[in-house]
Amino acid sequence: KKHKLKMFFSLVVASCVLLVDGLSLQPGSRCCDTASSRRDSLKFIAFGSVLPILLQESVGAAEPKKILVAGATGQTGRRIVERLSKIDGIAVVGGVRNIEKATKSLSEDSIVVRGAMVQNVGSVAPVDLLKIDVVQDTLDQVTSTMSGKNFDALIIATGFVPSSPFKMKEAAHAVDNVGTIKLIDAAVAAKIPKIVMVSSILTNGRNWGQENSPGFVVTNAFGGVLDEKIVAENYLRNTNIDYTIVRPGGLKAKPPVGALQVSKEDTLNAGEISRDLVADVCVASLFDLKATNKIVEIIENDDLAYTPLAPSPNQPPKVPFI
Repeated sequence: KKHKLKMFFSLVVASCVLLVDGLSLQPGSRCCDTASSRRDSLKFIAFGSVLPILLQESVGAAEPKKILVAGATGQTGRRIVERLSKIDGIAVVGGVRNIEKATKSLSEDSIVVRGAMVQNVGSVAPVDLLKIDVVQDTLDQVTSTMSGKNFDALIIATGFVPSSPFKMKEAAHAVDNVGTIKLIDAAVAAKIPKIVMVSSILTNGRNWGQENSPGFVVTNAFGGVLDEKIVAENYLRNTNIDYTIVRPGGLKAKPPVGALQVSKEDTLNAGEISRDLVADVCVASLFDLKATNKIVEIIENDDLAYTPLAPSPNQPPKVPFI
């Protein structure tokens, strides 16, 4: 990134030199009155057409090469793995609790039940897998698993699955709070430069007058999960690592039908979104400097038709981060 910024400032200086040299108007002269000044103008126009391209290259995020996805067998995690595995030049590694089960699960099309949701699950092309259990593994074990593998980014797509009503609070605390912080600490120790975390809208609802809103009350009824997630979010924000926190609305298993709506933090208290779009936003944040140290909230806008965010599957999606 420092190299990119140096290139940016060099281009700005070069542009100033070229403008001064290229226009070279004499006192009292009028632009384009002579063949020489017409040539000068063409030089200016030609450079002006190239400069935006050069600047785009100079301020864009350095392209990642190797990405670790924690929670790769989850419904959002497997979609992230699928997206990344198709992009040219990207190596994706899935972090899973059980490699044997994950290998079988990721290779199959199936219909599964997750809590109250029935979801269609597509197969994922074979990828490398690492054992990471955010509840059972110690911090040292997770750090050792991540270290020395030259990961450019970690995407955290873990989340507790509601099951027994008597154990939901314990599970939400173990996975969405303590377990997520464990992943963050391990990534910092392993010198992974970027973390993308999948969270939820209304995690910070108590601090902007939404604790009695239907969305907060219903979601937080599952083990106080929003209260647990905000602890992990704040922990990540207080590290020195580059982060993007993605807060989706209610998650849908179906493909998107509405356009992606991107909002700033603490602005959305309702709405739904396809997990496919959540995966796209997570992947896009790896390639865009505008996603640096930012929280984005996302839902589908049903008033506008969905359009693909990537020109082709082998290219990263583009998202209007704000």
